Amino acid sequence: MSILPWVLLLLLSVYAAHWGADKIAEPLQKLRQQWGLSEAAGAAFVAFATASPEIGTNTTSAIRGFSDIGLGNLLGSNIISVPAIVTVAYIASWWRNREKSGGKNRNSNNNLNNNSISPKPLKVKSEALYVQAIPYLLIVALAALLTLPKSWRGLQPIDAWIMLAAYVIYLGNAILRKRKQRNQVQWNRKEIVTAVIGIVLLIFGAYFTVTATEKIVSNLGISQVIGGLFITATLSIVPEVFATWSVAGSGQLTAATTSVIADNTATMTLAFFPLALVTLPVENLLLYSVNLGFVALLAIVYAAFLYWGKPNYSFSLKEVLILNGIYLVYLAVMVFGVLKTV
Repeated sequence: MSILPWVLLLLLSVYAAHWGADKIAEPLQKLRQQWGLSEAAGAAFVAFATASPEIGTNTTSAIRGFSDIGLGNLLGSNIISVPAIVTVAYIASWWRNREKSGGKNRNSNNNLNNNSISPKPLKVKSEALYVQAIPYLLIVALAALLTLPKSWRGLQPIDAWIMLAAYVIYLGNAILRKRKQRNQVQWNRKEIVTAVIGIVLLIFGAYFTVTATEKIVSNLGISQVIGGLFITATLSIVPEVFATWSVAGSGQLTAATTSVIADNTATMTLAFFPLALVTLPVENLLLYSVNLGFVALLAIVYAAFLYWGKPNYSFSLKEVLILNGIYLVYLAVMVFGVLKTV
């Protein structure tokens, strides 16, 4: 059978899952305002919805016996998302500043002067480090501790409950820090009905994402984990890219830049849960450890740039390029090293 129908089904399924997640996220955004949560804490809260496509995909893959697709999706999405989302947020911030200052900084030849087109650091609030980046780094370290040592290598049911507890602690810390004044919000029947429809589409989208990926990797003759790493994971962040552009373009730079870490934290814990619950052995230690290592490396670099960057709590153009360079190194290591052993 031709691979094209399955590719089209995969694209449609990913879109449906993210559309559903967006409709769940909207009521959660209202709850953030109603409860007086900060931007970074709100990102952690709303991440339950924005990461739900990955959670749904991994749950489906575990139930249907295709856990390797879920594992690849978990690791791959946590690698590609960091450079992709920070880059998009940086460009959107620069474009917004350019548009705002464009009318005021034109010379007699109607050209923008250097100040209006020079890229400026992408600034975020300090809470991005303490509410998001550091907790995420600790959760990645916990995942490595639970799954890499020889005596308990692989994903096991006890690991599922430990990672779930870690997410509850992370979410509690995010919600309780730097509370703001509560706002009154209006609820209507239409948005509740839309959220229910979103949940239904999310479920169906997740199911057919796994089905389509399994058929594609079968036709291509590649392993399920590779399909999850490079097919499902890459497509899963496309809707997030467009959402980040919109949020950063509106001036919510902290929310736009930290959402990726909030999503990754939810993925590393809640999307980890169903895979570990059914037990998933690590069959290729090199493949798993290299990918988990790059997940950790990007988490470390992200946190380091927030803390030591100039100025602090920002991403300069150089730092954005370094994040993308790490991803290119990852691709080189995978293509010229790891994949030759698979």
